[in-house]
Amino acid sequence: MSRQIIVGNWKMNGTSRDSQALVQALLAGLPASVPDVVICPPFTQLALLTDTLKTTSVALGAQDCHKDASGAHTGDISASMLTDLGVSYVILGHSERRQEHGELDETVREKAVAAGKAGLTPIVCIGETEDQRDSGEHFDTLGWQIKGSLPDGFLGILAYEPIWAIGTGRAATTDEIAETMKFLREELVRQFGESGKTIRILYGGSVNDKNAASILSITDVAGALVGGASLKAEAFLSIVGAASAA
Repeated sequence: MSRQIIVGNWKMNGTSRDSQALVQALLAGLPASVPDVVICPPFTQLALLTDTLKTTSVALGAQDCHKDASGAHTGDISASMLTDLGVSYVILGHSERRQEHGELDETVREKAVAAGKAGLTPIVCIGETEDQRDSGEHFDTLGWQIKGSLPDGFLGILAYEPIWAIGTGRAATTDEIAETMKFLREELVRQFGESGKTIRILYGGSVNDKNAASILSITDVAGALVGGASLKAEAFLSIVGAASAA
């Protein structure tokens, strides 16, 4: 298993002043030996932070991209526009995109294809609702999301985020995460063969400085997709430190 990766999803947060201050605090506090670290600010901050991160070990990610390389898509950003800015990763299919913008598995798959063609590493999110878990449909749901959202020959990262644990302060138990990770690995191998053994799987959903160490020690958890805690330098650095020790 390759070293872990910690991805900070800032969501719709961050003015230029705030973003620069947060990044400077992160860079000042990073230990000498760190896992792969990616920050994903809003589109408006990407150009600003490109120069700041250019000579550092921290990579830049975006929160979405369009499936087309260009065209009449007002308000959208293409994958090639992101690589032009020095972006290396892109989050796709986050539950907030699926719920608030009606994105389907097919939409996410098309974006993942576009991201790969442009040289970006897609971080594709999947996750079940509380009702789906409580009814015992969570594994079927996740299996179908993998099949529908990941294109053939997928070389990116899978992020598992139980929807009921995003922004709620309620994280899944370590036993629940371990059971789900085991299923996801088996499903990736079933659908992708040998390559499914090496696709990195991140856990997201109220990851914070208090639970990160226990989550990151679970088999097949290759890192974390961090939401609210990524906006606090001290908390995010603590999570990075937990990954270094895992």
